[in-house]
Amino acid sequence: MFKDIFGNIRYKVALHIHTTLSDGGKTPEEAAEIYKNAGYDVIAITDHWSYYPEGEINSVNIISGIEYNTGAADTAEDVMHIVALGMKKAPEISREASRQEIIDAINGEGGIAVLAHPAWSLNTLEDVVSLNGFSATEIYNSVSDVGQSRRGYSGYIVDALANKGIVFPLIAADDVHFYNGEDETKSFVMVKAESDSPSDIIKALRQGDFYATQSPELHLKREGNMMIADCSEVVEINFISNSSYAPDRIITGEALTHAEYPIKPWERWIRLEVKDKDGRYAWSNIVVL
Repeated sequence: MFKDIFGNIRYKVALHIHTTLSDGGKTPEEAAEIYKNAGYDVIAITDHWSYYPEGEINSVNIISGIEYNTGAADTAEDVMHIVALGMKKAPEISREASRQEIIDAINGEGGIAVLAHPAWSLNTLEDVVSLNGFSATEIYNSVSDVGQSRRGYSGYIVDALANKGIVFPLIAADDVHFYNGEDETKSFVMVKAESDSPSDIIKALRQGDFYATQSPELHLKREGNMMIADCSEVVEINFISNSSYAPDRIITGEALTHAEYPIKPWERWIRLEVKDKDGRYAWSNIVVL
């Protein structure tokens, strides 16, 4: 549990974790212990095609989870990974199911369907626009960056989708597999919720009451014709939008904690990224103007 700069209680949550139940290097119990020791309040165990139910491991609350993957090694042929969170039970889904059938089954069981690491999968705008029912996507995925082709950041597709009017809450997640000091306890969401119960965390995720981060805290709001950023100490504050050019939207310096950005007449959405002195990032959800 963490109190943010405005006094709100937030919970540190990992939403994409693999274990020995599929292709991860630790058991669920070992993974929960690692994340507990790193200060996490809640985790989701999301093994490939292996549903893990809601519960608790050694005082760490567990959100139910599973990851469905279509395609194989060739990203030109149907690769898409979909994480399901918060389902009360696993639906019956064939490994031959289509992407849309998987999403529909997740939503049918009351879950949240998350588009995982779209940059790593080389998912296209056409891929995502053709589907209905996603509730979030990953803006950053740790293992995709440090262990899997250096495509961890999905900002391009997030922004291109926003230009099409498709705006998802943005999650940062480890997708931990190797537990080698590089892909575990690196990327997470800080959730403002009534408690750390799985149901309250899922409710807050649906409402977008969280920010994605590797450590920095950040907040973004609109006041009239200005966007206001508040954050922990960082060296870069970046207001990202549909604007191709805005000379005043990147602020750099030392120990920055606040910035203001005038909205341009043609801007339709804005999100915030910050970077601290150790090169760790945080990402806000998108504000539609």
